[in-house]
Amino acid sequence: MLTVLIDRCARWIHVLIALALAAMLLLVFGNVVLRYAFNSGISVSEELSRWLFVWITFLGAIVAVKEHGHLGTDMLLSKLPPIGRRICLVASHGLMLFCTWLLFSGALAQARINWDVEAPVTGASVAIFYASGVVFAVASGLLLLLDLWRLLSGQVPDDQLVQAIGSEELVVTPDFHLDRATGPGKDMP
Repeated sequence: MLTVLIDRCARWIHVLIALALAAMLLLVFGNVVLRYAFNSGISVSEELSRWLFVWITFLGAIVAVKEHGHLGTDMLLSKLPPIGRRICLVASHGLMLFCTWLLFSGALAQARINWDVEAPVTGASVAIFYASGVVFAVASGLLLLLDLWRLLSGQVPDDQLVQAIGSEELVVTPDFHLDRATGPGKDMP
């Protein structure tokens, strides 16, 4: 039930990212066309596109946390026994939760400070800009806590303890071989 809810939220985040990207594209492209073709422009274009870009970044980072899509290395983990892997993963989740807490407290403080500050062009509260960090920290903190709970309760099997995916595992190439008979300019079998 919880996984279904998380998956639905992730799908909605994907939709929000797509809508924000489309709006950003229209604002920036429209502003460029207006500036060069008609010597005018959309005054709120730069400010809104900058805010949308920040929101896209933080929303995308939430999805990456859910899918374990951030960069990682398994050089040490792959050489450890399962209990060592669990200890390292618990420690790394603790560090990630600490960093998430730091981000949350900093973004929340900035949102509170800038609640009454108006953006120069739109007049909107600058707290909207910093709220993206608060939303990311809350969502990723909950996802990290859920992953930590699954790890500590033994719901993660030993063969899934290494969560980093190396770039060589992502590349799918067709099976072909180069030998002396083939080379640049020669037909490949």
